[in-house]
This record gives sequence, structure tokens and C-alpha cells, in this order.
Amino acid sequence: MAVDAEHTQSSEAGLWHRDSRSRHFRERAVKIVLAACAYASVLTTFGIVFVLIFETMAFFREVSIVEFFTSTRWAASFANPSFGIIVLAAGTLLTTAIAIAVALPVGLLAAIFLSEYASPRLRRWLKPALEILAGVPTIVYGYFALTFVTPLLRATIFPEMAIFNALSAGLVMGVMIIPTIASVSEDAIYAVPRSLREGAYALGATKRETATRVVVPAALSGIVAATILGISRAIGETMIVAVAAGNLAQLTANPLQPVQTMTAFIVQVASGDTATGTTVYNTIFAVGSTLFVMTLILNIISYMFVRRFREAY
Repeated sequence: MAVDAEHTQSSEAGLWHRDSRSRHFRERAVKIVLAACAYASVLTTFGIVFVLIFETMAFFREVSIVEFFTSTRWAASFANPSFGIIVLAAGTLLTTAIAIAVALPVGLLAAIFLSEYASPRLRRWLKPALEILAGVPTIVYGYFALTFVTPLLRATIFPEMAIFNALSAGLVMGVMIIPTIASVSEDAIYAVPRSLREGAYALGATKRETATRVVVPAALSGIVAATILGISRAIGETMIVAVAAGNLAQLTANPLQPVQTMTAFIVQVASGDTATGTTVYNTIFAVGSTLFVMTLILNIISYMFVRRFREAY
């Protein structure tokens, strides 16, 4: 019996050691795969930045950087070309401002309702229904703006509105980014501890006062992050502005007139017959680099704000 027990123990010990070695190998394999995915993401980012910088430098060897950032005329394909990025940046910021003016109040109010007023059952189906808007293809939004919103506005409010205009594109783009702002803001509001709400109720605050004066300020960092994420999404939007805003590069603050955004110009050149290596072709990299810097600055601002004002509970 003693021999059998000793043999059984040694067999179990050997099996344990084999299992430990195989588990160790599996853990190392998983670690290697995860690390490879992480490094692949970082290397892809560096690759994108390298290509943008390399091609942008080729553009600035042909075009003055001072003209690029100070000229108020953009005519890249004309016989007498002019490259003033201010024109495209103004069109981009105009449509983005309209979009945020629509998406921020609607998205924030929707987030407050979902978090503070909606029942759990209503919240379970209403939030996914709201996020369906994020799954609609942007080309559909673009043609919706061109064939429905613009004719509606021309027939009711702005008869002088151009067929291609910044207002329709901005309004529909705002509808598109409502789920982004609403979902992220709702998560931030929902994460506020219940004890803060109960404390406000104990002091005699109403539900509206608790939501607007206690919960929303406590979730401010998340709401700002959601807003900046929505702005970045609007700045980088392509198909809506390419279809509905037009391709007329002009410096104007009138939303009823056509404008050309940076992304719409990139689509115009990339889908045309522009020869590779020409100055006009290289403009898409210069414009893309400017767009990249703008969104990078927004992300840095968002990170700094969240880090500065984030509440730890």
C-alpha cells in the first residue's frame, strides 16, 4: 500500500509539472500575441505620421509654407494656383460648429434623460435605439441632407439657400454625432455615485436640481471628453460634406452658401485624374497633415481637461 501511494503521488506530481509547463507556455503565447497587437497599433500610427510628414515636405518644397497658412484663396487645380489652407479650414470649422450646435444640447439632454429619468427597462432599449444612428452609412446622411433637408429649408425658411450649402451638411452631421455625445456623456453621468444624488435629495433638492447642479457638474470631465470626441468626429467627416456642402472653396461665414472642407477636397483630388507626384496630388497630404494636427490638438486638450477635472469616487 505504501508503494502504491508513493507511486500515485509521484504520478500526480509529474502530471502537475506537465500541466504547469503547458499552462506557462499558453500564458506566454497569449502575452506575445497581445503585445504584438499593441505594438502593431503603435507602429501603424508611426507609419501614418511618417508618410504624412514625408509627403508634406515634398509639397512644401514646391509651395511656400507662409502662403499655405496665410493666403485666403484656395485654387489648387487652376492655371494660376493658390494654396491657402485657411479657406478649407474655415469651411471645416463652419460645418463643425453647426454640427456641435445641434449635437451637444440634444445629446446631453438625451444622456441626462437616460441616466436620471428613464426607467431601467426603457433605458435598456432606448439607448441601443439611439446608437443605431451611429451605424447609418455617412453617404446616406449626405444624400439625406441634399435631397430632403436642403429642399425643406429652401421651401420653408431660406428660399435663397444654395443647393449645396454648409447649413444642411452641418445639421445632418450634428444628427450623426448625437449618439457619440449622448452615449459617452450618459456613461459619465451614470457613473456618478448614487450617494451624491441621495445627499442632494436629503437637502431638499428636486430631481431637476439634482441632475443639473450635482450630477452634471460631477460628470463634467466625461461630458467634455464626449464633446471633444464629437468635434473630432465632425472635423474628420467626409461623405456628408462632400455630397451636401459642395466643392466651392470660398472664405465665407454664411452657412447658406457652398463651402469646401478639408476632407471634401481630399476626396475630390483622390477620386480624380490627378497625376501622382504632382503638386496638386501632394496637397492631399498637406491638407491631411493639417487635419491630423487639428484632431491631435483636440485630443490633447481633452486628455488634459479630463486629467485636471476628473473626479475620483
